[in-house]
Amino acid sequence: MPRIVVQKDRCKGCELCVNACPQRILAMSEEINLKGYFFATVAEPHRCIGCRMCAITCPDAAIEVELEGVQYNFFEY
Repeated sequence: MPRIVVQKDRCKGCELCVNACPQRILAMSEEINLKGYFFATVAEPHRCIGCRMCAITCPDAAIEVELEGVQYNFFEY
């Protein structure tokens, strides 16, 4: 099962990852990080398919996706 790790103090709250997620599992937190921004959080981790669109879209590299087992790819390289 894929696991999304958000480094909350690196996130600037741009919401690009929230919009990029095809499963709509990311949401913005109600807490504020050290920079003064609302940061992204994982609202429904069990629905993650491991596509890594959130990590690819994040301009601050604040998101990592840890994969185990089956990996789904949207792109062929």
